[in-house]
Amino acid sequence: MKKYLVISICFLFAFTVYGQETVFKYVGVANCATCHKTEKQGEQEKIWKESMHAKAYETLKSDAAKEIAEKLGLEKVPNEADECLPCHVAGHGLDASMFDKKFKMEDGVQCESCHGPGSEYKSIKVMKSREESIKNGLTPILVADGTAEEYCITCHNEQSPTYKEFKFAEEWEKIKHPKP
Repeated sequence: MKKYLVISICFLFAFTVYGQETVFKYVGVANCATCHKTEKQGEQEKIWKESMHAKAYETLKSDAAKEIAEKLGLEKVPNEADECLPCHVAGHGLDASMFDKKFKMEDGVQCESCHGPGSEYKSIKVMKSREESIKNGLTPILVADGTAEEYCITCHNEQSPTYKEFKFAEEWEKIKHPKP
């Protein structure tokens, strides 16, 4: 339950900027990929597609996931279970109005899972400034200050039924996606 509370707080933070309530919508990885697929941008889309994050939702449809759900006594299949979805898809549990029509839950743990709903920071004009991007919904997480690791362990922790020791530095090497 602690994990769900932390995730909820992160989402609430992403929707509240300096005391003003601004609703940011999830636009989906396809929207992000428009700019973040080129070599100049570090081929971030390709890195994501090759990661387990891109397959996070699909893993919930596996026989292994169904066995785990049965052992845990879940009432729904894993890809429909509130106990599983918060860590396997972006924005789980939010109202449908929070999602652009191009957003696909099936894309799993995608850009906006970590970076926040992109409707207001997706433009090139806003993205040129980290400060403006944050004001417009970008979640301010960094590896250097430890906030990225803190965010990762909201899902990669002992409460997960498939938990394996999480070594942030090693795992980061598999998913890092800097702009060159």
